[in-house]
Amino acid sequence: MNTSEKISDSAHNHADCINAALRQAESLCQSKGVRLTKLRRQVFELIWQSHNPLGAYALMDLLEQNSERKRVAPPTVYRALDFLLEQGLIHKVHSLNAFVGCSHPKREHSDALFICLNCGFTEEVPSNSIQQAINLSASQNRFTVKEKVLEICGLCSKCKGASL
Repeated sequence: MNTSEKISDSAHNHADCINAALRQAESLCQSKGVRLTKLRRQVFELIWQSHNPLGAYALMDLLEQNSERKRVAPPTVYRALDFLLEQGLIHKVHSLNAFVGCSHPKREHSDALFICLNCGFTEEVPSNSIQQAINLSASQNRFTVKEKVLEICGLCSKCKGASL
């Protein structure tokens, strides 16, 4: 999916979006020699069901509703989430303690997440110039960056338009 396309537009085919993300995940896992188990795949698909971040306990509830499984234990879901994070297939939305699908899992993650405070819609957007400024500042201060988390909260175009 191209992050410049507006997901909330009526032209967005969400089924195609999910299928493309799943094909990309399967290809990436195969190329790395890791397994996208049934549970990992289910968690991944549930995360992609909407473009809103989902927490681990919400995922456990959805897993229970959408399968023949009984309640999945929290450590099991967290292990699946850890796997998906390690493979770069999802992002953790730290401010919400939740997870959202990654639009570009094969690319180095230097994007920002735009999070709508009203509807929860989250979109991954390129932030190269901001990331370069962080790297420059870190270098000037002899600081080694281990992780960059850039989450910008506001209103998406749909919610902004509704509030006018």
